Amino acid sequence: MANNTIEAGKAAAAAIDTSSIEVLEGIRDKGRVWEDLCEQYGVKNPTPPWKMSLEGMCDALSEANCALPPVERRWEEDELSEELYLDVPFPERQLLALAHSMIRRNLVDENELAERMKIVDKRLNMV
Repeated sequence: MANNTIEAGKAAAAAIDTSSIEVLEGIRDKGRVWEDLCEQYGVKNPTPPWKMSLEGMCDALSEANCALPPVERRWEEDELSEELYLDVPFPERQLLALAHSMIRRNLVDENELAERMKIVDKRLNMV
């Protein structure tokens, strides 16, 4: 049974569209990783504040009958990390891979994500 699950995950990862996604490429190319932001803003916590939300999202997606089963998500994350996001440090790489999988499965709209990112950026830079 476990081998069938693993093979299904591998097959799903092989089927994922690994072509670049504009909004995610923009994130990757900006190089704004948590380590850099900590230094810029004088934050001492080495764990990004969004890491818990990312883990919660992965847990929620792990529920039975989910649109992104956990084995497939992990295989896709590995595949995307090797092909597209190799130059991005962890956990940012995990975040980009999850967003990529969700966009390709039409669970998240790329344009809506870009708009939400603009709103968050505006809030962060209101000072």
